[in-house]
Amino acid sequence: MASSSGNYSSGSPAPVQNSGSDEDLQSLMDQRKRKRMQSNRESARRSRLRKQKHLDDLAAQVAQLRDENQQILTSVNLTTQHYVNVEAENSVLKAQMMELSHRLQSLNEILNFINSSTAAGGCMFEAEEFQHHQGFADGFLNGNQWNLMGINQHPITASAEMFDF
Repeated sequence: MASSSGNYSSGSPAPVQNSGSDEDLQSLMDQRKRKRMQSNRESARRSRLRKQKHLDDLAAQVAQLRDENQQILTSVNLTTQHYVNVEAENSVLKAQMMELSHRLQSLNEILNFINSSTAAGGCMFEAEEFQHHQGFADGFLNGNQWNLMGINQHPITASAEMFDF
């Protein structure tokens, strides 16, 4: 039998706890359970905070990357426009170079003609012809309108609108 003040029952070798000890044990287990639950709640709260901070960091990174992307797109658009402008200017300069090369070739032909005529021992053409050629060379060198063999020619100028891109 169990006694209210003893730890052992008569005739039984195993110790038996009284009702006060059962309540203490139950109270201790309840207290541990509450601590574990509180600890779990706190851990879950910290986990939620970490997740929220991670999401906030990702959202900030997305915003930053979008800004950088927009800046890069703007830069690419400006560079592309600059490239198109440079290409147009390059085409105009090539056309002007070709025109100037043709003019230079014509002048060289006139000079060769004049030099070969005078080197041949005298003037092989009439004074009117010389004045015609001399007027051509003067007009060409002065940038005026010039006349070559009766054909009026004006300087050719090129612009970006002439070329399709």
